[in-house]
Amino acid sequence: PSHSSSPTATQQAKPARPGPVLAVKIDNSAAARPQTGIDQADVVYVERVEAGITRFCAVFSSRLPESIGPVRSARETDLDLLRQYENPVLAYSGAQGKLKPHIRRAPLRPMPPEELSGYFRGGARPAPHNLYLRTADVLKAAPDIGTPQDVGFDEGPAPAGGKATPSRTVRFPAARYAFAWKSGGWQVSMDGRPSTTAAGKRLAPANVVIQEVDIRKGAFGDRWGNNSPYTETVGAGTATVLRDGKAYPVRWERPEADTITEYETPDGKPMRFADGQVWVVYVPKS
Repeated sequence: PSHSSSPTATQQAKPARPGPVLAVKIDNSAAARPQTGIDQADVVYVERVEAGITRFCAVFSSRLPESIGPVRSARETDLDLLRQYENPVLAYSGAQGKLKPHIRRAPLRPMPPEELSGYFRGGARPAPHNLYLRTADVLKAAPDIGTPQDVGFDEGPAPAGGKATPSRTVRFPAARYAFAWKSGGWQVSMDGRPSTTAAGKRLAPANVVIQEVDIRKGAFGDRWGNNSPYTETVGAGTATVLRDGKAYPVRWERPEADTITEYETPDGKPMRFADGQVWVVYVPKS
């Protein structure tokens, strides 16, 4: 199981933040699809990056696929986002030069290709869309990530109410996601095409969180002068949770960077999630 149920009188309350996990930056350009291993992630964060496109930050805990990718570069957003996990590993390939010192100072374990031999080029795709990570090599360097953690999304029955929602579309300046409820999951389409793994399995998370956040100009850019937006994942705001074919309005709150994100229903109760993968899609506050 990737999540834990709410504490009972005989259980300890969940920690302020989950223990060590493996976070991997995964390419989401058209040339990188279909991806490998992303269906095994506990949480998939969808971040806006430069030029209006998106990039994934996938968090693995309960399952570690043999390989993951294509692996791409880290962003400023990742550093605060991942502080809600205790001593996580961040696997990525490259970063903007001025960002690298910040990665070194962040409370995480960076494992780019220059520091870990567990990367390989695979398939017929051109670089940089063909770099993959072998998780066995990560486990050798960080064996503690082999212990599954509560990643902070408590499972349980859906709250009362909810609006029947057969599908939901989220648009970015240069990317589009559609989530359609079918066969117990939210089948993902990107830019109008069904999303699958490299093995042909349809991407269909059990839960989708469409979280409204502040997305502002970041401190770093790419070599062509495009600014990389910064997504503010600390704070509070509104979100919509999709589960079981319905949409639920919730409020999210993360008061400090080293605390987990909490989701509450309008009556102040914790939002419970269906058993399975969670996608968190960060969108600008409306």
